Amino acid sequence: MSVMVSGGGVEPCCAGPEGEVVRNRKFVRNVLIASLIVVVGAGGAYGVNQLVGDETAEATTPLARSSVSAVPSPEDVVTLEPAETTPEPTITPEPEPTETPEPEPLLAAGASGGEVRDLQARLKQIGWFEPDISGEYDDVTVEAVTGFQARRELPETGEVDEETWDRLVGMTREPTDDEMHNRIVAGPPILQPGDSGERVRELQARLKQIGWFEGEITPNYGDMTKLAVAGFQARRELPETGDVDQETWDRLVAMTQKPTDDELHNREPEAEEPDEDEPGTEVPGLDPRCATGRALCIDKTSNSMRWVIDGQVKMTLDVRFGSEMTPTREGGFQVGWKSRDHVSSLYDTPMPYAMFFSGGQAVHYSPDFAENGYNGASHGCVNVRDRDAIASLFDQVNVGDKVIVYRS
Repeated sequence: MSVMVSGGGVEPCCAGPEGEVVRNRKFVRNVLIASLIVVVGAGGAYGVNQLVGDETAEATTPLARSSVSAVPSPEDVVTLEPAETTPEPTITPEPEPTETPEPEPLLAAGASGGEVRDLQARLKQIGWFEPDISGEYDDVTVEAVTGFQARRELPETGEVDEETWDRLVGMTREPTDDEMHNRIVAGPPILQPGDSGERVRELQARLKQIGWFEGEITPNYGDMTKLAVAGFQARRELPETGDVDQETWDRLVAMTQKPTDDELHNREPEAEEPDEDEPGTEVPGLDPRCATGRALCIDKTSNSMRWVIDGQVKMTLDVRFGSEMTPTREGGFQVGWKSRDHVSSLYDTPMPYAMFFSGGQAVHYSPDFAENGYNGASHGCVNVRDRDAIASLFDQVNVGDKVIVYRS
């Protein structure tokens, strides 16, 4: 029997069957504790052995790692590489739009001086500037430049930029100092008072064709001839010398036709007997409606316009017509009204010496026709390219005169 010693005496601990049960429970508990100690000790030893014996082994669980007290060697340390990441795309900001600065004009309203004179003189050469050259970039100059730009499909600013200037220079010649200062200088005379001969007869006959000389044709250059020449020169803003220089002669020849021998010697032309079997007009290709009275006879077939009085052709000019989209109307008309310095209200282009015969359609001078010939067309008008000739014709034609547009 077991006893517990307490103090100085011995007393019974457990007696009987109940004491035996208590002892058995204590024994089982002690066995379990001992077994647990053995198991834990064995497991720790095994883990240490594995860690030491296998240099390539990795600690895979927190429990195994925590049970090792030794410091692992560098070979046993696992370095974790940072995970690869896809970089975010860089967004390049779009640049702010910048306006291209407008180039400064070479010449504009308010400018003055020699460059403006040069501009006005060049515009005058091709019919876009009418008044005297002033050297001042005024409203008239702005309108002339705008019209020139519109005709050539340039920006209609009324200011002269590089493109406008290059186009204008390409179409004109260098103006003389006399031109830029409105000075008209006469050249040396080729015919003058006191001369005589056939050349004087031709001069008088040509002047007579356009109404500047009256009376009999003679071979003598006298006072009547001088007066007629001076009047012709004044009308065309040439020096009024009464002498014929080369410029005066060239202008006169361009506006007239070579005189016949009958004209030179004051003989009436012999009338030809008409062919009764084949009636026709007195002039080949002339419409019968032009045989009487005063008529502008305009032939679309030959691109010509004849100024006819009582069947006699006084002047013949080259002309062009409207395109297929804007054709020149055909038929018999009359001159309704005239405008010497007309500007189209529809196209804003100059129409000098305009003689209107059918609504907005007119016979007039065309600087474009003078420049480009038949490589173009009108908007329905009858274009004339000889400025001096149309200027003379404008003075001769009256409101009410016939206009016959036809095909021969």
